[in-house]
Amino acid sequence: MRYRVRFCPLAITLLLLFIAAAGLLAGFLLKFSIRWRILLGSRVCACSKCLTEGDSCFTELVNEAPEPFLSGTLRPPPDAFKCRLMLNFSWIKKKKKNPKNIQLKEIQMFQMFPPFPNVAAPSPDRCKTCAVVGNSHNLKGSDYGSLIDSHDIVIRMNRAKIESYEGDVGAKTTHHIMYPHSAVNLENNTSLVFFPFKIRDFEWLFKNCFLISIKTFLNSIPKSKTIANKDLVVILNPAFMKYVHQAWLGSKGRWASTGFMTVVLSLYMCDQVNVFGFGADKNGNWSHYFEKLRKKRLKTGVHPGKHEFQVIQKLHKKKKIRLYSGH
Repeated sequence: MRYRVRFCPLAITLLLLFIAAAGLLAGFLLKFSIRWRILLGSRVCACSKCLTEGDSCFTELVNEAPEPFLSGTLRPPPDAFKCRLMLNFSWIKKKKKNPKNIQLKEIQMFQMFPPFPNVAAPSPDRCKTCAVVGNSHNLKGSDYGSLIDSHDIVIRMNRAKIESYEGDVGAKTTHHIMYPHSAVNLENNTSLVFFPFKIRDFEWLFKNCFLISIKTFLNSIPKSKTIANKDLVVILNPAFMKYVHQAWLGSKGRWASTGFMTVVLSLYMCDQVNVFGFGADKNGNWSHYFEKLRKKRLKTGVHPGKHEFQVIQKLHKKKKIRLYSGH
């Protein structure tokens, strides 16, 4: 059965303007309240020690970052779109893509977003714990499963496997980090945190999540083909990704790895961060607990893996996070 719905253009415009204004105001108040509490020295969480306490350099590094998430009100600026066009010029020319159509799809996608990301603000009445679960070989035989599942937020990434590994990696997933090349189907109650590395990544997300959800509503395709619940999609701000590479890693390597960016991102989502499944094997390769390593000379690829791990160890030493070394 097909549904015909008539929309009043003026009413829709006014509604979108209202949502946009509400989202901008909410985002501003959230950011202002967090930074004002830090400046006044008041508690921003109920943990024994909050992340931003006792280290002015660390606090400044966190506070100077752009907003981590895009939303219905916070979108990439026009100059950022032009920059992505230049970086992907050869792909656009090869596929005979029209840049205007690409930009239009981005606009359509952001119109389907909630006015602001579904990420709760810090509260002096709550201690939100976060487990960042990487895919390192050192998780195998670690027996960390129940510990990981005890956290309020459990973040996994890329093609992380759970089935048959629950004792070591847990079974709970609240947020899953991925980009098109590492995509897996997510449960309906799991938030997709999407990392857009390339301009065509936005197009992929629109096709595989938002567009599919619309077709599902019209009963034209099976629901099982939807990558994730479109109402739980959060997109990492490309400006934040650039900031992490420059400010946290000193622009070492071609860009920051998904794992390292996830660790930094968790500092904005949680009051207490525990990190599992990070680190290369004895030969310096990033090998995974769920598969046999094939490219033994890959090391850490285009990422500054050694430097990233040193930064993570430094955060552990400063007690900003706790790094579990595994088996």
